[in-house]
Amino acid sequence: MNLHDLKPNPGAKHRRKRLGNGESSGLGKTCGRGHKGQKSRSGGGVRPGFEGGQMPLHRRLPKKGFSNVQFREKIAIVNVSQLNQKFEDGATVNEKALREAGLVTGRCDAIKILGQGDLERKLTVVTDAVSASARAKIEKAGGTVETGA
Repeated sequence: MNLHDLKPNPGAKHRRKRLGNGESSGLGKTCGRGHKGQKSRSGGGVRPGFEGGQMPLHRRLPKKGFSNVQFREKIAIVNVSQLNQKFEDGATVNEKALREAGLVTGRCDAIKILGQGDLERKLTVVTDAVSASARAKIEKAGGTVETGA
C-alpha cells in the first residue's frame, strides 16, 4: 500500500451544503431557516441558557457554600528523574536553579520534589518540601536534603 492508494471509507466524506443556490438545490430561498422569526435573521437566536423568559436553571438553583479554590497554594512539582537529567553531579538544587533549568515556571507558593524515577547524581537539594521516597533516593545517591528554605 502506498500513499496514493489511501482514500477515506465510503460515506465518510460529504459535500458541503451550498445554501441559497436555487430552489432545485433543496436549500434555496430561506436556506433551511424557515420564514421570518428570530432564528431566521443573521445574528439571530438566543443566548446559551435562555429558556424563553422562564427563570433559567442557573438562577433557580440555590447558591450556597464556599470554595477555597482561589486561596489554595500552588505547589510546583519536580521529580527526581528530572533532576537527574538537568543537573550535573555535585550541583545545588534550589528555586533559582530549578527556574534556570526550566523545571519550574510561573508563579508558585512552594516547590516539592517527588520520588518518581531514578537518581544517579550527588545533589544538594534545598526546597520547600520533599517526599519521603525522594528524600531516600537523594540520600542513597550521596546527596543531602534541606527543607523549609
